[in-house]
Amino acid sequence: MAPFTFNTTAGLAFGAGTAARIADHAGLLGERVLLVTDKGLVAAGLVEPVVQNLKSAGIAVEIFDDVAADPARSIVMAAAERASEMKATGVIGLGGGSSLDVAKIAALLSGSGENLDDAWGVGNAKGPRLPLVLIPTTAGTGSEVTPISIVTVEEDEKRGVVSPVILPDVAILDPELTLGLPAHVTAATGVDAMVHAIEAYTSKSANNNPLSRALAIEALTLLSANIERAVEQGDDIDARSGMLLGSMLAGQAFANSPVAAVHALAYPIGGRFHVPHGLSNALVLPHVLRFNAPAAGGAYAELAPHVFPSLGLGPATATQDITAQFIEEIADLNKRLGLQTKLREVGITENDLPRMASDAMKQTRLLVNNPREVSEQDAFDIYRAAY
Repeated sequence: MAPFTFNTTAGLAFGAGTAARIADHAGLLGERVLLVTDKGLVAAGLVEPVVQNLKSAGIAVEIFDDVAADPARSIVMAAAERASEMKATGVIGLGGGSSLDVAKIAALLSGSGENLDDAWGVGNAKGPRLPLVLIPTTAGTGSEVTPISIVTVEEDEKRGVVSPVILPDVAILDPELTLGLPAHVTAATGVDAMVHAIEAYTSKSANNNPLSRALAIEALTLLSANIERAVEQGDDIDARSGMLLGSMLAGQAFANSPVAAVHALAYPIGGRFHVPHGLSNALVLPHVLRFNAPAAGGAYAELAPHVFPSLGLGPATATQDITAQFIEEIADLNKRLGLQTKLREVGITENDLPRMASDAMKQTRLLVNNPREVSEQDAFDIYRAAY
């Protein structure tokens, strides 16, 4: 067995109502906390119970609610500056992946004084960081258990800070916080989590490991069993719980066995056209799977019955047949969930495709993990198929 490393969040609290008991972690956070979130969650009333519970424990709280989707560098820097100005002793991220990613870097920069430009890439962030607690309100990114923060920089390019230093001290998974998610957000973020698991399982990374593969399988089992119910019956707490746990497990998987071409090709869609990240992944997912099938067909066939239990039980048992059925079922799932399935449906024109292919090739930290090498022409052809 090849050597590998596996890192994840040190502590985890799962269950309905756990967010409103965040003061259980008061000793970790210290006396002054910056809470990073967005204005929508503040307006929805999801932030106030957390704030009140902290205050009841004698913790002073300042709210930074300027986070937007695909957060720009300016937002990240503003959060870090706020934490430094208030002399924060801890940082909380509450929200979707964008809020959690901003909180990670705010904790890093304010805790260490590092320059963000020195932290880009894999293993370059040195720390230390401030104590950090992350509370997801979507079941998708798994950011609460990943050492990754994605920021939109110049010309809509997405850039990442990847380091175990930014893994939080505690992740709090409260399915009650996801009950209000609209159906289209539930669908897109759920597919994002499924992509994390699929790409972790098939990653060409030297650190692809038995733990990540086992977690990916369990994540896909939970996600596929609950995603349609969560979309159709948004108040089903059991379905929401399954999605949140599945998303976290997928996050643990890809945090250690990194994602690949689906994400690399999704980033130009999100960065340039401001399409939500989960939907960006869904738009290219079936087409990347078809491209990868010659190299990863066996792995896709292994995953197939965990996602779609009927696959592999019928007369079509050859690996290539199961793989082909798996990819078609994935494409059909996107349709059943009500997601757009063509790039043209999100405002992308045919003339945009060459620039997108060029942009995708900048995502070298992701493309090296793909089971099949991707050229710029390949990227263009995938986009063309998705158009």
